[in-house]
Amino acid sequence: MVSNTSTQKSFSLVIVESPAKARTIGRFLGNDYVVEASIGHIRDLPSVAGEIPEKYRKEKWSRLGVNVDANFEPIYIVPDEKRKQIKKLSDLIKNARDVYLATDEDREGEAISWHLLETLKPKIPVHRLVFHEITKKAIQDALASPRSIDNDLVQAQETRRIIDRLYGYEVSPLLWYKIRPKLSAGRVQSVAVRLIVERERERIAFHSATYWDLLGNFAVKEKTKSFQAGLISVGKRKIPTGKDFNSTTGKLQNPEACLLLDENEAKNLAARLLPLPAKVKSVEEKPYTERPYAPFTTSTLQQEANRKFGFTARTTMSLAQSLYENGYITYMRTDSTNLSDEAVRAARNHVLNQYGKDYLPDSPRIYKTNVKNAQEAHEAVRPAGSSFELPENLKDRLTNEQFRLYDLIWKRTVASQMSDARGKRKQLIVEIDDAQFSVSGKTIEFPGYLRAYVEGSDDPDAELADRETLLPPVRSGDELQTLALDPKSHTTMPPARYSEAALTKVLTDKGIGRPSTYASIIETILNRNYVFKKGGALVPTWVAFAVCQLMEKHLPDLINYDFTAQMEDQLDAISRGELGHLRYLKDFYFGTESAETNPQMGGLKPLLNHKTEEINAREVNTISLPQQNANDTEPIVVRIGKFGPFLQQGERTGNLPEDLPPDELTPEKAAELLNNAQRAEEPLGFDPESGKPVFVKSGRFGPYIQRGNSDDEQKQNVSLLKGMTPETVDLETALKLLSLPRNLGKNPENGEDILARDGKFGPYIVCGGETRSLPDGISPLSIELQQALEILSQPKFRGRRGTAAKPTEPLKTFGDSPVTGKQVKLLSGRFGNYITDGETNATLPKDITVEELTFDRAVDLLAERAAKGPAPKRRVTRKKSVKKTSKKTVKKTAEKSAKKKR
Repeated sequence: MVSNTSTQKSFSLVIVESPAKARTIGRFLGNDYVVEASIGHIRDLPSVAGEIPEKYRKEKWSRLGVNVDANFEPIYIVPDEKRKQIKKLSDLIKNARDVYLATDEDREGEAISWHLLETLKPKIPVHRLVFHEITKKAIQDALASPRSIDNDLVQAQETRRIIDRLYGYEVSPLLWYKIRPKLSAGRVQSVAVRLIVERERERIAFHSATYWDLLGNFAVKEKTKSFQAGLISVGKRKIPTGKDFNSTTGKLQNPEACLLLDENEAKNLAARLLPLPAKVKSVEEKPYTERPYAPFTTSTLQQEANRKFGFTARTTMSLAQSLYENGYITYMRTDSTNLSDEAVRAARNHVLNQYGKDYLPDSPRIYKTNVKNAQEAHEAVRPAGSSFELPENLKDRLTNEQFRLYDLIWKRTVASQMSDARGKRKQLIVEIDDAQFSVSGKTIEFPGYLRAYVEGSDDPDAELADRETLLPPVRSGDELQTLALDPKSHTTMPPARYSEAALTKVLTDKGIGRPSTYASIIETILNRNYVFKKGGALVPTWVAFAVCQLMEKHLPDLINYDFTAQMEDQLDAISRGELGHLRYLKDFYFGTESAETNPQMGGLKPLLNHKTEEINAREVNTISLPQQNANDTEPIVVRIGKFGPFLQQGERTGNLPEDLPPDELTPEKAAELLNNAQRAEEPLGFDPESGKPVFVKSGRFGPYIQRGNSDDEQKQNVSLLKGMTPETVDLETALKLLSLPRNLGKNPENGEDILARDGKFGPYIVCGGETRSLPDGISPLSIELQQALEILSQPKFRGRRGTAAKPTEPLKTFGDSPVTGKQVKLLSGRFGNYITDGETNATLPKDITVEELTFDRAVDLLAERAAKGPAPKRRVTRKKSVKKTSKKTVKKTAEKSAKKKR
């Protein structure tokens, strides 16, 4: 809570979402205000069955959390962890004279305000404050003209929430039954997965092509500076480039118009042309202008931060949220490229002061957006206030990541009000006999906005030099000297996989979902194992292929791009009051009378009827591999099984490495994996003691040794040690691994056996209650007693158990907590990384890295954890002794039960 007075009995209560936002706003208000955070949403639909109110549990629709039989009435519940904060707000309201709901200005923020109003039920005046930046002027302006809650926005958010709930809770179970448990479907999520899978299919179907050309090195006679030009035609036939080839066949699309050279032909052509005279056939010069980019929207900010800094969408939104809540930028969830008059003046002033009047256009630049929903399209993402704080002035107040993002936003905003870049493009055509070479040049005569901002570049000045390609001043007919003609090989490349930036762009271009949700969408498909990352690229798993197969064949409308975009438009229309939410929900769930003429309006519920019986699980979980040998009697397929994907060819099966991208599973690779799996069925040898066969196998979690056949109930498995590979393991090594733990002998100090083991965290030795990890280079298979005694004699630092834990340095430190006054730290603990302020510990979410964590986010996480109250103490239950029940007693019990039923 932020209060500017401790003695007042009557005040105005301002409620915002986060403690960081509360602190910033509190600085601008006088002693008559108390600012408190709701800490996000205070109520929502039930997330688990246990949260469904008792009175609804027997209703057939209760698992949805939405009464689909009574106008789609949502069942809202207050999570236990929110009750403490709600009580705090209720107590404050008792002494307040009025309430200002100052949550964010979008649909989600409007809904939070409505839920606060519905839950707290204040009997004092309630006002809605709306602002798109947290500055003193913006807050004062909002206080001067408060409004009431916008019910259309609330209705749009609630409709979106219900649609997403119905989609997810109705479709996801189908995936559990037919593919594997814990999968999920979503209105935007499933479409995003389809996009990624379709791109991988294109890569799988791709056939590369190789072609050759010549790179000529020319110079103007009597001048030393040379330039290069590439071969473009011989005779009247074009030298092909990558776009001239069919991507699925690797063949030329128009072989008659193109001349395809191989290496020898390219060398022979070079030898023929080199001694012949060269001349300039033509020179074409054209002026050009480049307009600056529009200010950032949520989508373009995510794309540019990913391209320039490698930030994930989640990182960008987290940093932007922190900058907004601390008053440095405007609201970061926006589809608008518009700038207010105040912002335009600030940007133009910076242009004049930083770059001079030549860089300032005569009139302000106006950027318009195609966004239909004017209620949400307020302003672009820009520096806050009327003066735009210079980035260098904030270096001491921001983290490195925050500074980089603010600097990016500042430059983009200022550049948007600068003059066009101007220059000339020049193309030279060089002729040698019947061959023509071409080269393009570019000169920048006036850099304009490029002086401040170059998309994708950290250093505009350096990029300006790279953008120029200077050509010699020649005229048509000038003779040239041919210095060299080098044959060059080129290979066509498959379409690139989507990065987060590229996926964000295509979703935005297709009108699917909202940019503000893309971070959580990408996070979900990664967590659900639909996608994994290879470098910065999003790679689909075979499970994603199976899900797409099911939905494309049986639920095609639900992942149709146009249909999904149309849904977004309709939800926007509800927020503008142009479409009734109830009619829309009924059409979506139950269908409409136009279903026969428009199958996309058939309704979710009728669409899913009988799908469980219709869908063949084996069929949707079998993915065919293309480009196979026609002589194979049995095709190789990928199957999705209980424990993950595997290869199958007739009776043969083989495991698939989880990190192998689908497009790298060529027929040759598949055959190799199947052959390796078949070899794994042949034993390394036999255990001399038991006589059982010993195998080296590859499983879902890596290679391992198995003693006994697969159907042997007493078979034993043991993983390979770190650094071992199946190829290097022989029978002797395998038997040593199976012999673990090894008894090294007695400890002379206590008479206890010393055992060498291999565990989850690596090899170690144990003696009584003492354990020690083995240093690198010492194997549990070869360690001797004397070595073990020396290791045990060294002091132990228990990182996992006990009180003598080795002190660790904080992973990250911040300023003092506004609650406890103690330093906020990020530490590494037994169960992962956590944040502490000396009194409260909060787990660091898995989707936030150490580098991404900011002070404001840390304070918010601590506040959320503190609001839940102390963690419940674990109850230690003793095992009760189980009495054996005689057959006679069982028989009597069964007879009594049968009598009751009768």
